[in-house]
Amino acid sequence: MKKDKAIVVFSGGQDSTTCLFWAMERFNEVEAVTFNYGQRHKQELECAAGIAAELGVKHHILDMSLLNQLAPNALTRTDVAIEAKEGELPSTFVDGRNLLFLSFAAVLAKQSGAKHIVTGVCETDFSGYPDCRDVFIKSLNVTLNLSMDYPFVIDTPLMWLDKAQTWELADQLGAFEFVRSRTLTCYNGIIADGCGECPACVLRRNGLDKYLAAKEEGGRL
Repeated sequence: MKKDKAIVVFSGGQDSTTCLFWAMERFNEVEAVTFNYGQRHKQELECAAGIAAELGVKHHILDMSLLNQLAPNALTRTDVAIEAKEGELPSTFVDGRNLLFLSFAAVLAKQSGAKHIVTGVCETDFSGYPDCRDVFIKSLNVTLNLSMDYPFVIDTPLMWLDKAQTWELADQLGAFEFVRSRTLTCYNGIIADGCGECPACVLRRNGLDKYLAAKEEGGRL
């Protein structure tokens, strides 16, 4: 039986769209929230809004442009190269992004009567981002509960899945073709299979190839 209400932190990418389908299967009511933090490709906002509209999900877009001013990075600045040097955080890491996104999602959740916040963070394929780790999510969950005296639950359905397993989950949810053709993962703003060259596209493609190979062999990941 479905229960409660959930807010999904939603970018329109592979992970968050899979999480949106996951939430729609489990909760009585689902809303999505997307953050405008000055992304270098505005297609992300358009893609998220289009998916939410097609699925009949109430969609909020919140202004987080201050983050762009405070934390220059490759996702918001065209003059910052997309790279990952050994021993350093990738240039696509945005300081404080998930901390702020989940905090504002929690404020929205409380105001709308939702107890669950769903996010697609993942420690298996987390690109070295510290704010995608399970320990951070658990810590923030406690902090949010204490700060607002409200019983939030941060759900992370992808936390221990690699990209191939995320494709498998989308397929189990009946959303494989939708996720494959409609989502935007590419750092260069190209929907579906993307540019095929940026780190996000390579990770997505490798996971897809691994899942399709396993499926063709008739096995599970």
